[in-house]
Amino acid sequence: MVVHRTHTPVMYRVAAGILRAGMRAVARYEVTGVEHVPTDSGFILTPNHLSYIDPFPWAHVLYNRGHSPVYLVKSDLFETPVVGWVLRHAKQVRVDRETGRAGEALADAVRALDAGECVVIYPEGSLTRDPDLWPMRGKTGAARLALQSGAPVIPVAQWGPQDLLPRYSKRLRLSRHRTLIRVRFGPPVVLADLPDQQATADVATATDRIMAAITHELEELRGQRAPVERFDPRDHGLPVTGNYRSGDDQ
Repeated sequence: MVVHRTHTPVMYRVAAGILRAGMRAVARYEVTGVEHVPTDSGFILTPNHLSYIDPFPWAHVLYNRGHSPVYLVKSDLFETPVVGWVLRHAKQVRVDRETGRAGEALADAVRALDAGECVVIYPEGSLTRDPDLWPMRGKTGAARLALQSGAPVIPVAQWGPQDLLPRYSKRLRLSRHRTLIRVRFGPPVVLADLPDQQATADVATATDRIMAAITHELEELRGQRAPVERFDPRDHGLPVTGNYRSGDDQ
């Protein structure tokens, strides 16, 4: 078992204890690929996004192995009573999405990586809009952070959180036998040949490789092949963030 390499705030430990107990009560995990998770340096974790509850299963796994993931969290949550207070006291990074200030979070993320932390970025930027829940088009934040910091990018796929809490729903679907959630960590994404963090082409290529790696791991979990072309909300007249269908899956 890996020990904590960095200081974990008291509020983080309190929140983690509550969430771990809650997840144990409603879900069981099947985990593969943990050998790909670095133990001697900071790293970037890039999960797929299916459900409001899906930040917890893989984080539960990592926390048990000595990592305290640092999330890049949308600014709206920092303004929420109680939740915002917890986030501020648990070393999480605020992101002002779709604004000129969104890039400011990268500096905080780089500092966390330099300190040996696990920094989490959901590269889709929002819950997937793909009708079959495959990863949709990626945004460039994870790629920019990876090229700027040189930290390894570990893709992680999960399947099952949507059965426990459907997309955009706030109501759990509890199972007598607890919901099975499968988590699969993949090998680091190869980015060493893309050295220019300012080059649009390099950032785009890095983003595509990260999304392809996440999709591959999800294909392995699901035993299916994803569509050749990733879903892009803009091609379907959908907003890139927020619940685009009021009442969807609720």
